[in-house]
Amino acid sequence: MLTNQDIWQLAEGYVQGTLATHELNALKDKLSADENFANEFNECVNLVRSLNGAAAHTQYKNMLGSIRQSRKTVVTPTRTISLKAYYWRTAAIAAGMALLTSLTTYKVVQNNNDKMASQYSVLRRDLEKYKHSQNQIIKNLKEQQSKPAAEVRYTGTGFALSNDGFLVTNYHVIDGADSFYIQNREGRYFKADVVGFDKESDIAVLKVDDKKFRFGKTEVPYTFADDKRKLGTRIYTLGFPQDEVVYNEGYISAKNGYNGDPAQYQLEIPAYPGQSGAPIMDARGNILAMITGKQTESEGTTYAVSSASVMKLIQSLPKDAGLHMPKANRMSHMTLEQQIDKLEYYTCSIKVYKK
Repeated sequence: MLTNQDIWQLAEGYVQGTLATHELNALKDKLSADENFANEFNECVNLVRSLNGAAAHTQYKNMLGSIRQSRKTVVTPTRTISLKAYYWRTAAIAAGMALLTSLTTYKVVQNNNDKMASQYSVLRRDLEKYKHSQNQIIKNLKEQQSKPAAEVRYTGTGFALSNDGFLVTNYHVIDGADSFYIQNREGRYFKADVVGFDKESDIAVLKVDDKKFRFGKTEVPYTFADDKRKLGTRIYTLGFPQDEVVYNEGYISAKNGYNGDPAQYQLEIPAYPGQSGAPIMDARGNILAMITGKQTESEGTTYAVSSASVMKLIQSLPKDAGLHMPKANRMSHMTLEQQIDKLEYYTCSIKVYKK
């Protein structure tokens, strides 16, 4: 069985292009056969690339500063500095130091969802890296006299299906959780339970326990699109890659999603850990889809499960679940700024507790 150190060495060799042909072939076989390994390996690759990029950038700036300073003091240069060679040498040293330091902290990073293959990253956020939010979460939970099963481990995004506490998110956000809470716009925390889910489509419907809970003062102001939109359709989303809500915009780049999945869209829109379950809206305030993952080696290629798939799960729920969907779209004539302000009330952060 491969250790964390083995995986890191493979990832570093893969990024640097030093793996032999037989090692690459063995790696591809391992990625195809072991999805848990594939997820951990991709996290290592992404971190190595980030460290290389950050270290190289810093050293490059320092080098340019040194060159400028030497030009001020040396009247007659006696040799020519090879910029490319110097750049790569210093970048490699800095990246190596950064990588060595990161090994001591990587043990807290948890494996992502067991569904996605090597080129697909889910977007729940691992809060082992974001301990600064713990005190406020615990304070709110104590005020409600409710104690979670364990410390918060992941976050995702959800959005309302009805004003009385029904909401939807990705299944991988809450998969294996001991408990989970939502945080509303006012910063208050409420315990929620699963009403129904579709693991294959990566959708889960939740319900806030508090019978008095309301997302906003009015019924949910948006409706779900009943068909797929055309290529190039402008879209936007609200989600929680941070502790506060973040807005991003983009467009539909393909009608089908990951590996040609007709139940998804492919989008060009920035997405980061914590945005799993975020709504995808069009300019008229319709829900088109829900973010579920992204292409690992791309900055903006994102995948989202379509509104039709979400509605299919909702319609399969038993009638006694008590979910009553909105029938009118009250956002179609609003400006973008007005839509965003309204949507904030019905979009929430999901805090996942897991031992």
